[in-house]
Amino acid sequence: MVRRLLAAGHAVTVWNRTHAKAQALADAGAQPVAQLADAVRDAGIVISMLEAGPVVAQVMHDALPSLAPKALWVDMSSTQQAEAQAFHALLQGQGNRFIDAPVSGGVGGAAAGTLAIMAGGDVDDYAEVAPVLEAMGRPTLVGPAGSGQVAKLCNQLIVGATINIVAEAMLLAQAAGADPAAMRAAIRGGFAESKILDVHGQRMLERNFVAGGKVATQVKDQRNILAAAAAAGVVLPVTALVTERFEALVGAMPQADHSAALVGLEELNPGIRVGSGPDRV
Repeated sequence: MVRRLLAAGHAVTVWNRTHAKAQALADAGAQPVAQLADAVRDAGIVISMLEAGPVVAQVMHDALPSLAPKALWVDMSSTQQAEAQAFHALLQGQGNRFIDAPVSGGVGGAAAGTLAIMAGGDVDDYAEVAPVLEAMGRPTLVGPAGSGQVAKLCNQLIVGATINIVAEAMLLAQAAGADPAAMRAAIRGGFAESKILDVHGQRMLERNFVAGGKVATQVKDQRNILAAAAAAGVVLPVTALVTERFEALVGAMPQADHSAALVGLEELNPGIRVGSGPDRV
C-alpha cells in the first residue's frame, strides 16, 4: 500500500512498531522514522493499518499529543463498528478528523492497487482523502463514521461463508465420485462463479494453506460480525454456524489461510480428503 502511494507521487513517512519493517520501505522512497511522534507531527493525513481495534486504540492514544491541528486520521484496519465510532469521537474531541476505511483484496490487491476500500466518515473529509485512497484501490463512501467497518464486516460475512460452502462442494464431489477439479471447472461461468471459488477453490485443490488471510483473523472478523448484528438487533444464523466452524479450527491452525476451512470439514468426515498432495501451511 505504501509503494502504491509512493508510485502516485505522495510523500510518505512510515512508522511501524517493528522498525525494520518501516526501514524496508526506504528503497521505494519512503521516509522511515523510529518514533511514532515523528511520523504524525507534520502530517495532514495519517493512515493506520493495524491488526485489530485495541492496537489501533493504543497507537492513536500514543499519537494524539503529536497530531497536527485538523489532521485527518484514516484507519484502514478491520475493527468493530463501535471502536471506529469511538475513534471518531476521540479525534473529533481534540479538533482532528477521522475516517474508517477498511479494505478487501488481500496482498495481491494491495500490490496491484486494486483494493476495495469501504469508507465511513464526513462527506467533505472523504472528498479530501479520496485521491489518496484511489492510489491504493477503489474507494467508496458508504456512510458516516463506523459505516466502513460495517461494509467490511458484510464483506467478511460473505467471504467466510463462501469459503465454507466451496469446501463443502469440494468434499461432496470427492465423496460422491466426481473429480473436484473438474467439478470446479465445470461450474465456473455459471451462477456459482466467484473469486472465492477461483482463488480459494484452487488453494483447496493444491492444499495450499500458507496464509493470505489467516484463520485467526477470520475468527476475529466473524465475532465482530456477530457483535455488529447484536448491536443492530438482527439474528444471523448462518454466520453463527460459520463462526463455530472457524472457531473449531483456530486452536490447531491459527496461522493457516482461511481456506483451511476444508481441513476442519474433513475432520468431520474421516476418510474423505480433497487432493492427494501434502498440506502446505
